[in-house]
Amino acid sequence: MPSAYEGTPPVLVGQSQRIRQILHLIEKLGRSQSPVLLLGETGTGKEVAARSIHAVRNSGPFVPIDCSAMVGPLMESELFGHTKGAFTGAVSAKPGLVEAAHGGTAFFDEIGEMPLELQAKLLRLLQEKEYRPVGSTATRRAEFRVIAATNQDLACAIERGAFRRDLYYRLNVVTLRLPPLRERREDIPLLIDHFLARYGNRHSLTHECLQAMLSYDWPGNVRELENAIQRMAAINSGPLLHTPDLPSAVLNHLNAARADRFSMRAAAAHGVFERAPAPVSPVSPVLSMTELEKRAIRDALEFTKGDRVRAATLLGIGRTTLYRKIKEYGLTD
Repeated sequence: MPSAYEGTPPVLVGQSQRIRQILHLIEKLGRSQSPVLLLGETGTGKEVAARSIHAVRNSGPFVPIDCSAMVGPLMESELFGHTKGAFTGAVSAKPGLVEAAHGGTAFFDEIGEMPLELQAKLLRLLQEKEYRPVGSTATRRAEFRVIAATNQDLACAIERGAFRRDLYYRLNVVTLRLPPLRERREDIPLLIDHFLARYGNRHSLTHECLQAMLSYDWPGNVRELENAIQRMAAINSGPLLHTPDLPSAVLNHLNAARADRFSMRAAAAHGVFERAPAPVSPVSPVLSMTELEKRAIRDALEFTKGDRVRAATLLGIGRTTLYRKIKEYGLTD
C-alpha cells in the first residue's frame, strides 16, 4: 500500500522560461485544493510535478494510483478495498488506495487508461466524497486532493466514447502542460549535471559527448535522459564519459546526422545547392571555393528556415564559424 512520500520531494530541473512558469504555477496550485490535470508526453515529469504541488502544503499522504494497471476483476477492490469474504480469496478485509489517500493527495496517473466502469464510480466519489468497499453495504467517506495526469488527448477519447465527459470536466479545473525535452534543450546540461550528481562518481562529459546529447530529440524525454546517464555512469568508471558510451539510440542519431552532413558537403561540392545554372565565366567555368561555401551556407539556411544551429550542424561547422561566415558573406537577411 503506498504511503506518504518521505524525504525531499523531487523537483523539476531547469532554468528555461517554460520551466520557470511551471514552477511558479506549482507554487500557486499547491496553496489551493482545486483538481489539477497534468498533460504531457511520457517521461516529461508529470508525477514529479504532482509531488511538487503536494509538497507545497505537505499535508497528508501522497498516493500514486496507476490507472493503466487497473484491469481484471480485482480493479475495483484495488481502488476501493474489500471486506472479508467479498470474493474467493478475500480471507481478510483490505483497505483500498482511496482510503490510503484520505486527508492527502490522490495522484491518478494515466487517467485516460481507466476503464469506463471505474470512471463512473470515481465520478461519484469525487462528487459525493463517498464510496463503498467491494462486498460492503455501508458507505465510507474519503476526502483528498485530486491530481490526474495523462499523455492522451482526452477530448478525442471522449468522442470515441472511451472517457466520460462529466469526469473530464470534474478533473479539468486547472490544466498544466509539461513540455517535451526537445522544446527546452537549454535545460539538458542542467539535467545532465543533476543526474550525474545522483548516479555518477565524479563523472563528467567530454565536449563532443555533450554536443551529441544536445542534438538528440529525446523522445522518452527526461526519463530517457536519466536512464542514459545512469547507464553511462554504470558501465564507465570515468571520470570522463565519451561519445562511444552513449546509448545506441543517441549513437544512431549521431551517425545519421554525420551522414546527412557528408551528403550536404558532397552536394555543395557538386553545385547541387544551385537553384539555377550559374552563368559560365569567360575565364573559367569552375566556381571558386568561396562561392561554393557561400552558396552552401545560403541554401542550408533556406533548408532550415533560418535555424542557424541546425544549419551549422548540417554543414559540419561550429555555430561561431557559421555566424562569422554569414556576416562575412552578407547573408544576414
